[in-house]
Amino acid sequence: MSSRAVCTACNRNIDDSAKLCPYCGANPTTGERLDTQALLQEVFRPREMTTSDSVLEFARQRQGVVIAVTAFVAFVIIAAVHQYVTMRNSNAVTDAPAVPLTEITDVTKKTDEVTPVPIPELNFQYEGRPQMMRTYIAEQGAITPPEALPPPKPAAQPGTAAPAAPAPAAGPAPVPQKQ
Repeated sequence: MSSRAVCTACNRNIDDSAKLCPYCGANPTTGERLDTQALLQEVFRPREMTTSDSVLEFARQRQGVVIAVTAFVAFVIIAAVHQYVTMRNSNAVTDAPAVPLTEITDVTKKTDEVTPVPIPELNFQYEGRPQMMRTYIAEQGAITPPEALPPPKPAAQPGTAAPAAPAPAAGPAPVPQKQ
């Protein structure tokens, strides 16, 4: 249990370890009164607040209320704009016939979409080996185009030797296809 003392200024019972009387603010042993407001301002220096600082401090303290009021104001503004647009659209209807787009746009410079566009000339680089460009991969059931077939060999005359087979072309071998 704490010991009790009596303040000499106001004669009230206070705690023995108190430096100031909680009732009158005087020194309990000497009875000398101290200006507690000046002491508090010296220890806790209040800063000067401008109007905008006080509004921001108010908003920080009551953040939920500020958010709710802001959301309500935004809802009211959106509802008012919606009402205005709805009323304007209901009054802005005309009985005149619709204007065709040909009167508004210039269709004279529009190209015909049905005409096919010619394919541009393709100049492939094949490093001097035309065999690379003539390699075909045939699918099952595909027919070789006539321009890709080798020319027919002349029939050998009886009694003459058959011509020698041409040397294979330099380049990659044709890829065999699975059937």
